Amino acid sequence: MALEVGQVVKGKVTGIQSFGAFVQIDGENTQGLVHISEVSNTFVKDINDYLKVGQEVEVKVIKIDEANKKISLSIRALMPNPEGSRGKKDGDKKDTQRRPRRNSGRRPSAPMSYKSDPDEDGGYTLLADKFKDIQL
Repeated sequence: MALEVGQVVKGKVTGIQSFGAFVQIDGENTQGLVHISEVSNTFVKDINDYLKVGQEVEVKVIKIDEANKKISLSIRALMPNPEGSRGKKDGDKKDTQRRPRRNSGRRPSAPMSYKSDPDEDGGYTLLADKFKDIQL
């Protein structure tokens, strides 16, 4: 069977490690990894709470690395997002929308003087001249 990214296949869990589960796809010698982050759409502390060796699972192919002969699989991509979740579907990685930064409590750095056109203002900006008057 020729696998393609996005394809949904059935498989059997053949091994479990702390980082994920190995799944044999459709009884063939083809094996892929379901990373622990792709097991559920909620936080997974212990993968053994979700999967057991010998368990039949339905997985989605999310990446094929032919050079290293590795197949990345996802169970999470086949689950509906929990209510209120902003996460993306189809096994995509993290949501790319940025959150606004909070004020870190730091004061802004002191202004710097910049040289400008010497013919126009004698080599310094008006702001730099005002700082000279204040004598900071």
